[in-house]
Amino acid sequence: MAKIQLNGRNFKIVQKLTIKQLLSKHKLNENRIAIELNGSILPKSKFKKTFLKNKDKVEIVHFIGGG
Repeated sequence: MAKIQLNGRNFKIVQKLTIKQLLSKHKLNENRIAIELNGSILPKSKFKKTFLKNKDKVEIVHFIGGG
């Protein structure tokens, strides 16, 4: 079990959870968001390959259309 911070809130996650799996778990569409992992923007191409580790800080920003 690992502990991460997601949008300022503490969460416990299972080991070997990828960013893509985290998004699926929270029912988020990866095409409408940006991910900041430990202070750096994570390219969408790395969502499947990036595993979360203990004490990681994840910020998820949603894009909202409007006019």
